[in-house]
Amino acid sequence: MDHDSGARDALRLIGPNPRNWVPDRPGIDHNVAVIGGGQTGSAFAFAFRRAGIGKVTVIDSAPDEDSAGIWLTAARMNLLRTPKALTGPELGIVGLGFQAWHEARHGRDSYTKIDRIPRLEWAAYLKWFRHFLSIDIRYRTKLLRIEPADGHFRLHLEIDGMPAVETARKVILATGFTGNGGAYMPPFLADLPQALRAHTQDTIDFNALQGKTVAVVGAAAAAFDAAGAALEAGAKEVHLFARRASIAATPITRSRGFPGAYDHYRSLPDAIRWHQALRFRRAGSTPTTDAIQRAVAFPNFHLHLAAPWIDAKATEAGIVAQTTAGPFQCDFAIAGTGYFVDPSARPELADFADRILLWKDRYTPDAEEADAYLGLHPYLGLAHEYQEKTPGSAPYLRDIHVHNPAGYVSFGLPIGDVPSMKRDIPTVVARIGQDLFLADLDSHEQRMNADVPPDFGPELYASAVRG
Repeated sequence: MDHDSGARDALRLIGPNPRNWVPDRPGIDHNVAVIGGGQTGSAFAFAFRRAGIGKVTVIDSAPDEDSAGIWLTAARMNLLRTPKALTGPELGIVGLGFQAWHEARHGRDSYTKIDRIPRLEWAAYLKWFRHFLSIDIRYRTKLLRIEPADGHFRLHLEIDGMPAVETARKVILATGFTGNGGAYMPPFLADLPQALRAHTQDTIDFNALQGKTVAVVGAAAAAFDAAGAALEAGAKEVHLFARRASIAATPITRSRGFPGAYDHYRSLPDAIRWHQALRFRRAGSTPTTDAIQRAVAFPNFHLHLAAPWIDAKATEAGIVAQTTAGPFQCDFAIAGTGYFVDPSARPELADFADRILLWKDRYTPDAEEADAYLGLHPYLGLAHEYQEKTPGSAPYLRDIHVHNPAGYVSFGLPIGDVPSMKRDIPTVVARIGQDLFLADLDSHEQRMNADVPPDFGPELYASAVRG
């Protein structure tokens, strides 16, 4: 059975890809460099192709496609946390979407019975998407430094372990949760030997936790996913420690199901955007129902509410922690403590991190809404571009577009997930296309004004001419 006939029809119906219209420039390797080859990088590659923008490269430091992104590495949920019908990397071309792909392989009834998309199904779909559309991701290629040059960037890379430099006019940071900061590890956990602790962002050998007592610090979705994975791998006990007296159960971010707010969020006043981000931060991230059910199904899962860790020490017996509820001993600790945002923490941004406009530079909330964490988020422009802290000091920042969760305060969503694709990828591609077009306007104007041969001569209509 030809599972891809519908996808081929979808491509046929939208017509051929436009030819690259961006003139070559001496010394420029890439019009656009997309950093990150996960679902977002793949979607950008397809979107630029459909926009007629060529010389686009997508790089990823992972050794291969199964190691890139999160779906087969740090993601441990059984089901995606987003509704199954959301537009994803297909960007509105329904024949290339997950539903069409799934129904072609399993039938319509199978899709109807799905509540949310199984994670491994989503990973398989993304792999098909890349292969079917021949999207080239350059693996084993790590960005070390972005060096501003004269009208472009010099990208210092490590390719298969060897240093290299390539040039690009535009850069997109599709770099996931750590792309403008890193995984947050509380100091008392960071000081423990690496053999005794991990962050949910890390690759964790859960089989090595068989028969051990495991602590999970944090109570968001990733924490419950890690607890479930440890229990399924045969952990003796798993204890999850939450700092709140109950698990966050009310979804605060409403814009996903509210098209007016979703489509026009970027136009909201700063005070409203800040307030919405603060509401979410104070309420806490809500784990999915199935993530909680997965853990509580095990009798050896124990939930400690209002019991944050305040210290931890390594001993011969493992870890001895001090919590607000008393001491606790375990063999291994997993930090489900989220991420921090601070562009200065990223070595690839070191040349100009101090020049990036942050929310704390642009907006000062009332004292009761002050929040240092939110203030460190970059204050992004309408097309997700960095902006200058001091006007005129770093004009090149507008050529770096941020498509990772650091855009949350600016855009009301953890940018880079499935819901952000439909709205934000077309906006970024359109701005980059506009910038590239206007930058080479002389060349384009010559093309627009050039003489072209007529489609026909007067003999075509001569017989109908009267008097």
